[in-house]
Amino acid sequence: MPAESSAVFRFEERPNKIGILIFDSPGQKVNTFTHAALHQLDEWVNKLAARTDLRGLVLASGKPGTFIAGADLEDLLLGAAKRTGGGDEVTQLGQDIFNRISELPYATVAAIDGAAMGGGLEISLACDFRLASTGKSTSIGLPETKIGIIPGWGGTQRLPRVVGVSQAVEMITTGEPVDGKKAFEIGLAFDAVSPERLLDDAVRLIELANAATVETANAASPQPSPTAAGGRVSGPLDWRANRKRMQQPIGLTEDQGNFIFAVAHAMTLAKTEGHYPAPLAALDVIRKTVNVPLAEGLKVEAAAIAPLVTSGVAVNLIRIFFATRRLAKDTGVDNANVKPREIKRVGVVGGGLMGSGITTAMIRRGVAVTLVEANDDLLQKGVGRVRGNMEGRVKAGRMKPAEMLDTLGRVTPTVNMTLVGDCDFVLEAITENEQAKNELYRKLDAIVSKDAIIASNTSTIPISRLAENVSRPERFVGMHYFNPADRMQLVEVIRGAKSSDETVAATVALAKKIGKTPIVVKDCPGFLVNRILMPYMNEALLLVEEGIPLAEIDKAAKKFGMPMGPITLHDVVGMDTALFAGRVVAAAYADRMFEPKILAALVEAGRLGQKSGAGFYAYSKGGTKGKPDPAFDALLAKVRGIDAPSSGATSGATTLMVLTIQEITDRLFLPMLLEATRALVEGIARSPEDLDMSLILGLGFPAFRGGLLRWADSLGAVKILSMLSPYEELGKRFEPSEMLRELARTGKTFYPAS
Repeated sequence: MPAESSAVFRFEERPNKIGILIFDSPGQKVNTFTHAALHQLDEWVNKLAARTDLRGLVLASGKPGTFIAGADLEDLLLGAAKRTGGGDEVTQLGQDIFNRISELPYATVAAIDGAAMGGGLEISLACDFRLASTGKSTSIGLPETKIGIIPGWGGTQRLPRVVGVSQAVEMITTGEPVDGKKAFEIGLAFDAVSPERLLDDAVRLIELANAATVETANAASPQPSPTAAGGRVSGPLDWRANRKRMQQPIGLTEDQGNFIFAVAHAMTLAKTEGHYPAPLAALDVIRKTVNVPLAEGLKVEAAAIAPLVTSGVAVNLIRIFFATRRLAKDTGVDNANVKPREIKRVGVVGGGLMGSGITTAMIRRGVAVTLVEANDDLLQKGVGRVRGNMEGRVKAGRMKPAEMLDTLGRVTPTVNMTLVGDCDFVLEAITENEQAKNELYRKLDAIVSKDAIIASNTSTIPISRLAENVSRPERFVGMHYFNPADRMQLVEVIRGAKSSDETVAATVALAKKIGKTPIVVKDCPGFLVNRILMPYMNEALLLVEEGIPLAEIDKAAKKFGMPMGPITLHDVVGMDTALFAGRVVAAAYADRMFEPKILAALVEAGRLGQKSGAGFYAYSKGGTKGKPDPAFDALLAKVRGIDAPSSGATSGATTLMVLTIQEITDRLFLPMLLEATRALVEGIARSPEDLDMSLILGLGFPAFRGGLLRWADSLGAVKILSMLSPYEELGKRFEPSEMLRELARTGKTFYPAS
């Protein structure tokens, strides 16, 4: 056997001659496939193939609650370019090792407790059986399409043979995992058992499989188990017979194939809108290989992955993956000696949409919350929103009723503000009114302990200015959540002029504790995300006032890759919220930002967006799908000082001005980019990567473009200057920044050349 010192794998043998190969990367929290780990596994498989005395093999993890998290992307993908053979060599090596695991001369079982992602699932599929743990950490899937590639170690071939084509297509194209119970239900796992029983049950499963295989061999005329409709191998415990079936084509009829793949293609295209090629590439591989033997299908899979790995989309998505990992380790401060204090109890003042959402996020992750409102009526509404958030999770199957009740028990609702006196951290989430906030901070300052942190959820008001109302400004910080607060990933942590490292580090740690991605930014009006968002939102409204149809503006943004257009976004956010935030930012950057007339007109008319049933679009009661509204056209005509449109006019199309989709796109995104360059120069974002990740997580900026600055780098500064030239007559908001001019002069980019 290979030497075990500093080894990734170790081998144990039971008295009944059943071996256990244990994956346990030394010094690591999770097991991942590195190049070295693959070569160690290669050696083990060679040795195990010669062990004809063994009666079976269990593949297990030496780390409780985590199986195999997949490939180490940095080592395998980024390091591939430095090795002979590059990415193709890695794909072939993985396929070869897993093929030989599937050919070992005895039954094999993967005992899955924790994450079995990517290569972790693919090696499990190479085993004869999979046994899954019912533990909460068990998550089984093939997420490769989320980073722009496809499974390359047999996932596109073995998964359809195990769970059926339709189920496999859904798992692979979405990249979404299943838990242990679901894995059993769809046939991915033979059974789902408790973590404590997992290893012993895996050994028993091999004994059962051996007995079943002997029975089949002794039968007079053994009949193969039929293949279920849709291609799933419905198999007994005869592992030899199952292996033979796994090697054969799935065998869909032409009608079955046409139906399954037509539906899957339409659903995938609707979700990706053509921006992400990997899901469609995976679907194409499965379609081409359902009726060919496994060995031939693996060749098709290997050939398809190579061009994806080097594609711009995959490179950007992998960069985002690494940026996410970096942020997970970032303490938010440069001083490595600063250790964040643990926050055990949080006070949330304000139970509106944001306050209730923040409370939900806190209690879901075990943080006790004292929720304060001004009166009993508002308090009951706030608690009701929190309960509604929890009930939504129960209905979606993400939480059991008993868990919901236990979670709600972490909330202490009160109208007595003095009860936040025992909280380590108090977060203000009241209406965006500076005077009201200032009054509240002065009250809190007299209530909280001298060590407590006071934080504001303001979306635009400078933190340093708000901190003037407390006696300990070093313990005051911004903690800006995005709506809906219980689901949106980003939290902006805003460092005020006097915020201490300890305060910032504790706030970052709290955000991570509740499952968020915190990014620290420097204080300024609008902070980072809203400051860069505002030019985009304002420009959309100016386009409306110029007569560009609402649908055309939204269409351009969606085509660029945004999750929704800026017109619809205004309706979702609410006109009153947008108006107030816009005024704060416009006042600070008056040379290039100003208040479009249409926004104030909509607020005055009571057209606040979805929450009032009408904004730019009209909405049915409780609806989120907007429809053109002639009443808006009349309002717009009044704002523009022109005759009201005829009854047949399209919403927003009065006295139509014609712009191409590209021109609308330029108008929307170039001002954003220019504001981003100014924020970088001012040090609002600590790095280009922080800026890009903030916009991806906070605004849904298209990940396939890598972020706003990555998109700019893909064009080049010289190209951007030429794009800006036709619009410079529109004013300073299209005037190139000095940073952009410098990049054009020097040929440099926002990111260092890699």
